[in-house]
Amino acid sequence: MSAPGLLSADVLRPDLAVIARHVASGSRVLDVGCGDGTLMAALRDGHGCDARGLELDPVNVAACVARGLSAIQGDADTDLSPYPDASFDYAILSQTLQTTKRPDLVMEHLLRIGRRAFVSFPNFAHWRVRLSLLAGGRMPVTRLLPVAWYETPNIHHLTIADFRDFVRMRGITVEGAWFLDGDALIGAAAANWRAEHAVFLLRRG
Repeated sequence: MSAPGLLSADVLRPDLAVIARHVASGSRVLDVGCGDGTLMAALRDGHGCDARGLELDPVNVAACVARGLSAIQGDADTDLSPYPDASFDYAILSQTLQTTKRPDLVMEHLLRIGRRAFVSFPNFAHWRVRLSLLAGGRMPVTRLLPVAWYETPNIHHLTIADFRDFVRMRGITVEGAWFLDGDALIGAAAANWRAEHAVFLLRRG
């Protein structure tokens, strides 16, 4: 479970660094919304993983291929159903859940495809977001949410408390949870207030 401390300097975004540290060496991994393949490359080169990617942006797919990574263009909302059950050791959805049209269905596929799933997301209940709403009465523009409401890719804002309720109601087991305030790992106490981002390791049942 989560433990306080600072993340070491790394080329990986903090939530990706947490995920990379907890993926078993030699695993088969599907990174859904893999971006330019930064995490896949780290898992391949540092952990000997067979990492595959699904990414909506064709420019990012090309960047993955240029790195020698296996990635295809696809949409998490529509293109996960062809993957067989338990075809990967880990399915990863980092900073993508809140951008999907049906996050509940995407989560079902993630836990069907992977024996375990990593999910990371920004926490909309972070105190800076709450303060911005309270003080200005408008949708906040912060380091966590850096663009205006009309151009944000986030369509389903959620909180750590929301996500905990979601997995509990569906009988999903939380094997690990890590909370980030900036680049620093913090404890679980009052994480719904203190944490900017959360990372969960899940399995079905």
